Amino acid sequence: MYEKIKLPYQFDELSSYISKETLENHYNLLYEGYVNNFNKVLQDLENARLTNNYDNIKALEKDLAFQGGGAILHTMYFENLTPQKTNISQSLKRKIEEDFGGINEFREQFIKSTSKIEGSGWGILGYNKSLNKLIILQVEKHSNLSIWDFIPLLVIDIWEHAYYLDYQTKKEEYLNKTMDIINWDVVSKRFNER
Repeated sequence: MYEKIKLPYQFDELSSYISKETLENHYNLLYEGYVNNFNKVLQDLENARLTNNYDNIKALEKDLAFQGGGAILHTMYFENLTPQKTNISQSLKRKIEEDFGGINEFREQFIKSTSKIEGSGWGILGYNKSLNKLIILQVEKHSNLSIWDFIPLLVIDIWEHAYYLDYQTKKEEYLNKTMDIINWDVVSKRFNER
């Protein structure tokens, strides 16, 4: 079964960036819902195999991608945030400079790309193994517009529940502030383990 992570910070520790109310609702209601629904779909798929009844397989596989994507991306999102100042590892910094021209250029492209997502979705910095390159993706929902052979390193939730109470329609302001609280230790670890 997939488990919801315990936050490595208190709900009010990010309040200069994300309000306690937004973070509590996001973590306790939405994230928990994705985790519970992901586990339910996994159990439903297990039952389908045990009974050899695949009448509902199309809906189950669709739910698996959506609920699983929601659970996993939310885990990564909450791990990506920290109230402490962290630094990018030298290896990730070199790769960002190689693939984007510099940290500032990466940040600008990431914010502009993520703010242009139509509706809800995720901005993701990831590593593409086939290209040996860091790329930024706009992922709508949790299962659309993905690319295979891609390892997510940094994710930012751009669904309205992540920012609307604090920023209303000011997506770029939310993204700029969120980039200031990225846990680069976690992102660097993911990069080094790729």
